[in-house]
Amino acid sequence: MCPARRKKLLSVVFLLLGCLCDSSCSRPTAPAAQGSESTGKHLGNFDYYLLALSWAPEFCSTHGDRPSSSECDAERHYGFVVHGLWPQNDDGSYPQYCAPTRPVAQDTLQRLLAIMPDRGLIQHEWAEHGTCSGLDVQTYFEEVQRAFNQLQIPPEYRAPSRPRSVDPAGLEQEFGDANHAPASAFRASCRGGDLIGVQVCLTQDLKYRACGSGVRQCRDRNVTMRPLL
Repeated sequence: MCPARRKKLLSVVFLLLGCLCDSSCSRPTAPAAQGSESTGKHLGNFDYYLLALSWAPEFCSTHGDRPSSSECDAERHYGFVVHGLWPQNDDGSYPQYCAPTRPVAQDTLQRLLAIMPDRGLIQHEWAEHGTCSGLDVQTYFEEVQRAFNQLQIPPEYRAPSRPRSVDPAGLEQEFGDANHAPASAFRASCRGGDLIGVQVCLTQDLKYRACGSGVRQCRDRNVTMRPLL
């Protein structure tokens, strides 16, 4: 084979190898969802949101010494506060830890403290759940605020001054009525005979919808709602 022809053949081979590398070697790999409950649905691929609300008086009765939390500040008298906005699937699974994270910016933290009064919790919720929303950190927490601010809490559940007995099914119906939504969009959370919070099921555009099968229901006929501190 003449030198000129050999040189031309080698050029073609190198060109083909370069194309193969461009099409396969440099292709980015999407981060995999982690956690025992994950099914591979992540980065915005989920069925609905679960807005988890904690009843601060009950939380503070057992967790009042957490240093990063102002939830139990006796001068603030918190009632329902946001625990998280969690991507969920109808089959009961949920994605977790979908991407690497950086610390949430201080201005975002400060803005959220009025409804989510625990800096450590805010950081944790972004890492575990927010990264699976398909949203950037600022947009995700704007959605958290919007979901909470649109919620109408019935007056009798806002600031009770004494312990009261609550029927979980009745609470769910009253929350549904107050928000012009089905009672199945709300789930009372209880533990040890106490009301510990309310969970709210929302579409990805934050409309009320029935909760999926994985959202637990309180099976107690009556639970105690602690008064504001």
